[in-house]
Amino acid sequence: MELSVNERRHPIAPAWQDERLLWVLREHLGLVGTKHGCGVGQCAACTVLVDGVPQRSCLLPVREAAGRRITTVEGLAGANDHLHPVRQAWLDQRVPQCGYCQAGQIVATVALLREHPRPSDAQIDAALAGHLCRCGTQQRVRAAVHALAAEGTAR
Repeated sequence: MELSVNERRHPIAPAWQDERLLWVLREHLGLVGTKHGCGVGQCAACTVLVDGVPQRSCLLPVREAAGRRITTVEGLAGANDHLHPVRQAWLDQRVPQCGYCQAGQIVATVALLREHPRPSDAQIDAALAGHLCRCGTQQRVRAAVHALAAEGTAR
């Protein structure tokens, strides 16, 4: 079995084929930007893009991810190794506090802006529903998304 992660193919040993995607990303591939939060799909810290759609990797069996295009926060590099515009907007708007939820929010925001280049507050809230942030940075997240939409640079 192979996984396509961040535009690279990775063979997956039989011992890992019955695991959840989160553990294969972190433990087998060393991509630790995707966080383990709750393990039951409630906090969204483990969100990755699967064929461009946000998915909770703690719930997704590796077998279901095979043959699909997976993007983690590490795969969101900008041109010339600059930060992806969404990651830069997070810094510009001072979104991160503890930072644990940020990877999931960032990849979900990338998907949101691809679908809705100028999202409303309701669309932002819907796209990030379930992304638990104990630090209370939701207003800064919304400001970052609106700044990106105004610039038109988030794709």
